[in-house]
Amino acid sequence: MLAGHARRVFAASTTFENQGSDLVSSTTSVPADLGSTASGYYAPYGGHPPQTDLLTDRAMFTESYAVIPRGVMRDIVTSFLPFWEGTRLWVLARPLSGFAETFSQYIVEVSPGGGSDRPEQDAGAEGVLFVVEGHLELTTDGDRHRLEPGSYAYLPPSTDWTLHNTSEVAGRFHWIRKTYQRVDGLDVPPVLVRHERDVEPGVMPGTEGRWSTTRFVDPADLRHDMHVTIVNFEPGGVIPFAETHVMEHGLYVLEGKAVYRLNQDWVEVQEGDFMWLRAFCPQACYAGGPGRFRYLLYKDVNRHAVLSRQFV
Repeated sequence: MLAGHARRVFAASTTFENQGSDLVSSTTSVPADLGSTASGYYAPYGGHPPQTDLLTDRAMFTESYAVIPRGVMRDIVTSFLPFWEGTRLWVLARPLSGFAETFSQYIVEVSPGGGSDRPEQDAGAEGVLFVVEGHLELTTDGDRHRLEPGSYAYLPPSTDWTLHNTSEVAGRFHWIRKTYQRVDGLDVPPVLVRHERDVEPGVMPGTEGRWSTTRFVDPADLRHDMHVTIVNFEPGGVIPFAETHVMEHGLYVLEGKAVYRLNQDWVEVQEGDFMWLRAFCPQACYAGGPGRFRYLLYKDVNRHAVLSRQFV
């Protein structure tokens, strides 16, 4: 297996463009050691491991959590979407019995010249985009936004939006989608485009700055029914208790490494890994690496629990 950046091997990576109903591939040389942190945020590149690699990996799927390590985000597991040109994606989570229930999460790779004028076909879906590599052009209801690594965009349901890569290098971003839960008396939140550098992280009390959260929307704004934040740990920072709560989580490690408590297991994770946690799955963290440990976090918030009528 490839460890960190100890090996630099180059292999073929394939990009695609639509011609009618056919997918035509072109081959370019990119690093095959999984991805890059050149932007400060880890982004996968795909590739394919050689036949000499061991099968041993950290991938886990349980009733309460899943770990999708970066080593499995290869070319062969990518997907494609209608009306997206020159684009492929890794599906990290989707609504599924016994898995994610409230959201889907993709890592999307858009080749130069690629993108979509019809990105979202579900009028009831809200979305968050977070860019980890490259530059992309987002339009929302006629307004133009240039996105770069660290850019965040909230897109409410029924937003008229497009996304294109007008640069000469591939762009990569996270796309988190959820069915928006409307509440009588509350307006739908507006489009919001921000950058991480413009948001002051909120430090957790009593941690002396070792644990903080970058919040792109006001937690007191109850119009929002999901939060996508960045959780930051300085070396040695910890979650010093087993968090056990109603929110479902998706966690993508942007930077660093740590050991993470998932239910009854301590699991070693690193930049590029994805974790899914079911509601009420106990979790804790010890950032024991030499540098910062940071992850992009999804959670559902601010709504009543949906009550079953099955036995009424």
